[in-house]
This record gives sequence, C-alpha cells and structure tokens, in this order.
Amino acid sequence: MANNSTPSAATSSATEQPGFNGWWASWKNDVSTTWNASPNHDLYLPVITWHNRATYDREKIDKYNERPWGGGYGISRYDENGDWHGLYFMAFKDSFNKWEPIGGYGYEKIWRPIEGQDFKLGLGYTAAVTARNNYDYVPLPLILPLASVGYERLTFQATYIPGTHNNGNVFFAWLRFQF
Repeated sequence: MANNSTPSAATSSATEQPGFNGWWASWKNDVSTTWNASPNHDLYLPVITWHNRATYDREKIDKYNERPWGGGYGISRYDENGDWHGLYFMAFKDSFNKWEPIGGYGYEKIWRPIEGQDFKLGLGYTAAVTARNNYDYVPLPLILPLASVGYERLTFQATYIPGTHNNGNVFFAWLRFQF
C-alpha cells in the first residue's frame, strides 16, 4: 500500500481494516491528526477532586485534599463531525496534596442541543499516563471516561476514577479555556 499522508486517505484505509487493527489504525490517525493539525490552544484549570462519600470512611475524607491547585496546557480540534479531540498535560495537587502530572489524548462525541452551536455537551474518554507520589512516581497508564458541558470557548470537563472502599472513587473536574 502506498504511503499517502493526507488525513482522508489515512482515515479511509483505517476504516477498511476489520476489528482491532482497524480501530487501532483509526485511533493512531486521530492522535496524529490532533498533534499535527490542531488550530486550538487550551488552558486547563483543575477545580475539584471529590471523594465519593458512599465509598470512604469519614476520617479518610477529612485527611484528603479536594482542592487540586494546578494547571495545564493542550491543543485540540473539532473533526468533520463536530467531535472534540485533544492532547493535554496537567499538573495538580492530588488527594495527598502532592504534585501529580497527567498527560494524554482525549476524545468526546459532541452534541449541540440548542440551536446556535455555542452550547455543547460531550461524552467520551481519555487515554493518559499519570504518576503519583504514593506510587514513587512510576508512570501509570489509564483510560477514563470524560464528560463535559461547554459554552463558546469555556468548557467544564470531568472524569470519574473508579475504585474500591477508601481507594479511588474520585470525581475530578477542571475548566478548559480555548484560545
């Protein structure tokens, strides 16, 4: 097969492949296109880390930080279907008030329920790598759900980190401002 670097050719060949190979080729194309052709720059401001009260003991919750001071930067684009793709890096204060970096790729299917296109809802995922103090900053890969509500250039975006009793089960949210 000839190597053609146009996005439409890459997308076309990716969709012709069946199963996992087709999905993987399509995902790599989306990440590559986002890296090479993103017109938007994004600032990230973490705003809340909420530990699910139904899964934590009170004494644990009282010890945890739920104000994730920090920030981040990313690039993003909207594809031909109006869906969001982004590459990002953030660093914030985790539950133990230690710095936690995270970087990765995010995708959201976007709905515009109100005429005018300025208000949007999103649902998707992020594939990222993080590192935490309580794991000696060993890189940890993760795939998490994403959800968002946005208006014009400002978006409230969030994820939920699943877990067990007194571990995980955290709602983490940030503001994303596109410039």
